[in-house]
Amino acid sequence: MYVDWEYYKIFYYVAKYQNFTRAARVLGNNQPNITHSMNRLESQLNCVLFIRSNRGVTLTPEGEMLYSRIASAAVQIQEAEEELSASATLEHGSISISATETALNIYLSEKLRDFHTEYPGIRLRISNHSTPQALQAVKNGEVDFAIVTTPAEVEQGLKMVELKPFSEVLVGGKTFTALASQSLSLKELENYPLISLSDESMTRSFYRQLFLDHDAVLHPDTEAATTDQMLTLEKSELGLAFLPEPMAREPLQRNEVVQIHLQEVIPSRSICLVYDHHRPLNTAARKFQQMLTKTTARHI
Repeated sequence: MYVDWEYYKIFYYVAKYQNFTRAARVLGNNQPNITHSMNRLESQLNCVLFIRSNRGVTLTPEGEMLYSRIASAAVQIQEAEEELSASATLEHGSISISATETALNIYLSEKLRDFHTEYPGIRLRISNHSTPQALQAVKNGEVDFAIVTTPAEVEQGLKMVELKPFSEVLVGGKTFTALASQSLSLKELENYPLISLSDESMTRSFYRQLFLDHDAVLHPDTEAATTDQMLTLEKSELGLAFLPEPMAREPLQRNEVVQIHLQEVIPSRSICLVYDHHRPLNTAARKFQQMLTKTTARHI
C-alpha cells in the first residue's frame, strides 16, 4: 500500500495541535485542504484516525498508534529539511581539506580567512599532509579536496587545477652574509651545509632532480618536517635552504636571513587544487572550490 508522505506530515501536525485550522496555519495551507487530505488518509488506511467535534479533534486508538510511530520520524525529517535548507544557503555546513604546509602558508590561509568572513557558519577541518598523503586522502574520500604544491603525481580519476605559481629562493642565516654578494652554482652548494625536507617529500624530489640536471648531488646535512622548521633552522645558522619566496620575504626584509644568488634558474612551482571528479561535493565545499578557481585556475 502506497500512501503519500505528505498525508502523514499533515496528520502529524493535526494530531500534534488537535486542530485542523491550526495545523493548516503552521503548514501554510488552508483548512479545507487539510480536512480533505485527512479524509483521504483515513480512506487509504481504511480506519478512523480522528474524532471530530466543534472544539477540534481527538485521536482514536488507531490515531494514537499511528502518531506514536510517526512523530519521531516527522521531527527527524523536519530537522533534516532545516539542515538541508541551512546548508543550501551556507548558514551551516562543513569543509574538509588536506593541505601541504607550504600551500597553507602562502595561499590557503588567506583564502580560508576570506571564506570564513563571508560564511562564518561553515566549519573548516584542515589536515596537514605531505603532497602524496594529501592526494591519498582525496583518493580515499577522507577529505573534500587537497591543496598541494607541485610536483604532484595525480592518479587516474583525480583532477588537478593550478591555482597559483610561486618561486623559491636560497636563503641562509647571518653567518652566510658574505655569500650574499656572490653567485653560486648548484655544484658549489655541495660545499655548504644544506637544510631540506624529508626524503619522502615531493619538494626533496624536486630539488634532487634539479641538482642532478646540473651535475650536482643534493646531500642535506639537516632534514626538517616543515618549511617553517627549515626557516627556524636557518635563523639558527644550521645551513642554507630553499624556501618559497612569499615565506622568505619578511625574514629577508627584517635582515633575519640573507638571500644567496644562484647561477642556475630555479623552475617555478605551483599551488594546486586536487579533487575526485567522480565524488560530488556538498554545497559549502563546492562554493569554496568555486571561490578558489574563479579567476586564476588552470587545469593541468
